Amino acid sequence: MERITPASPRRLLADSCLAFTPAPSRRQRADGWTPETQAHFIRALEAMGLVGKAAKAVGMGRASAYRLRNRSGAASFAAAWDRAISMGRTHQYSIAMDRALNGVATVRVLKGGAIDVSGGPDMAVIHAALRGEAKPPCPAKATKETE
Repeated sequence: MERITPASPRRLLADSCLAFTPAPSRRQRADGWTPETQAHFIRALEAMGLVGKAAKAVGMGRASAYRLRNRSGAASFAAAWDRAISMGRTHQYSIAMDRALNGVATVRVLKGGAIDVSGGPDMAVIHAALRGEAKPPCPAKATKETE
C-alpha cells in the first residue's frame, strides 16, 4: 500500500481544475482535516455534490467542513470546494436525467422464487422535473443554503 505524503493533495489534484493549497491546520491531529483528508473531501464533493455526504465519506462532519472552509488562509480550499460542488451537482443532475429518460431496471422476487425484471422511466424524477423541483445546478450559487 502506497503511503500518502503531505504533498500528495497538490499532486492528486494538480492536473485538474480542483488543484488547491490545503487549508492550514491549527494543530496536528491524525483524525483531523489533514491535507490528504481535504483532497479526498474535494474529490468526494466532486462526485456527490453534497457537503454532508462528502464529509461523511471522508470520516468528518458537515459542520467541521464549513468551519475549515471559513478558516483564515483557506481561500484556495474554498475555491476548490466551489468548483467541486458545481461539478458534483452537474454530475448528479446528469445521472437523474438519464434515469428519468432512459429508465431504471426493477428486479422483484415473486412467490415461488420467480423473478420479474421490469424497466421504464423513473416517473418520480420526471414528475419532479415537471413541478420544477429538478433544476440544473447553478455554479455561481454553491453555498451552505443550496445544499
